[in-house]
Amino acid sequence: MGRKDYVMKYRRFTQDFKRSLIEQLLSETSSPAELCRRYSISSGQLYTWKRQYVEGKLDPEPSRETELAARVRELEHLLGKLTLENEFLRKAVRHSLKQVERRDASLPRIATLAQSIQRGVN
Repeated sequence: MGRKDYVMKYRRFTQDFKRSLIEQLLSETSSPAELCRRYSISSGQLYTWKRQYVEGKLDPEPSRETELAARVRELEHLLGKLTLENEFLRKAVRHSLKQVERRDASLPRIATLAQSIQRGVN
């Protein structure tokens, strides 16, 4: 017995099939258990399709509202990402400025050196 003896092929269901099954469920012409037995699917799969149906994901063409909601989610995700990036860059600039200030504070002042050199020459 090789490995391929245990490989199970996945079934593919069309959007139309899923939609018709959920419409039967919602119209209460068949119980969930009856639909699961008739079509040999699990109850979890049935309720996943029901959730997708309610969210509009089983529509042949996504509604304008569904498209806009998806776009809003995408833009909110992008906004969050850019906000984090902006905060990171601000912290990096602040840290860099503090390092420059520390370095400048530890260096002798050029003006005082120039004055002491002039005093020594005069």
